[in-house]
This record gives sequence, structure tokens and C-alpha cells, in this order.
Amino acid sequence: MSITETEDVPEIYREPRRAERIALLASSYRRLLGRDLIAPCDDVVAGLWNAPFALLAHGTETDPVFFFGNACALAAFESDVSSFTAMPSRLSAEAPLREERQALLDRVTAQGFIDDYAGVRITAKGRRFRIGPAVVWNLIDEEGRVQGQAATFVP
Repeated sequence: MSITETEDVPEIYREPRRAERIALLASSYRRLLGRDLIAPCDDVVAGLWNAPFALLAHGTETDPVFFFGNACALAAFESDVSSFTAMPSRLSAEAPLREERQALLDRVTAQGFIDDYAGVRITAKGRRFRIGPAVVWNLIDEEGRVQGQAATFVP
């Protein structure tokens, strides 16, 4: 895919509630880190979907489930949109590494974001890969409520 080409955004990401949550990735990043995640654009969902780095997010369920993974993240995790958006985010790490992952998420909850995370993740096909440095941040809406957490890294 050339720099001028973009992949069509999957329909699930165009659903109004989900699109609103996806836009929160960019606005929360800006509020917490003081800089833009992507260049300002008219279609933030498409901008995030086509970003040249992996970007993923989960909600606040008891066992949080991914609600977004951009094209780069899906490639890194060797997954498709429907499978990825049905997966509890804890399954992105192998069982022995889940405690380490939880400690990371607890740090993000307390601090708002971290920009020094590195770790090992597992793809849908069982391949292990290293991420980092990764930025992980809380998704905070306009009323100050935490709506989940997001992460970005270059695979």
C-alpha cells in the first residue's frame, strides 16, 4: 500500500457509538500527552485506522474487550476485525505475562499514561512478538470518566 492509498475503514468502526469511542483515542491522547496522535483531519476514524503505527483500545468491562485495532495492529496481531473486537485484551499476552500486563495497566490508571512500556505479546496464530517502546493511556471523556485504555507502538 503506498502512502497515498488508504484501506477502507471497516463498517463496525463507523457505528456511531464505536466511532465516538475511537475518536476518544485521539482526544484523550492530546489532553494527557499534550500533542496530537495523528495530524488533525476531517475523518479521525479513517486517520486512526490508516495510521502508520499500531493502535488498539479496550473498554472498561470486568474483563476488558478490545473495541478497536487499526490496520497496523491487526497485522501485528495476525487477526481480523471481528475476531479482534471480540477478544478480551488480556489474551494479547501469554498467561505467564498477564500479571506484568496488569501491573502496567494499574500504572496507567494511576498516572493517566506511560510512555516507556515494552513487553511481549502473542498473535492470534500464537507467534510471540515484542512491543516497545509503547505509549499506553487512559481514555477519558469530556466529563472526566474513564472509558478504557489505549496503546500505540511501532511493530
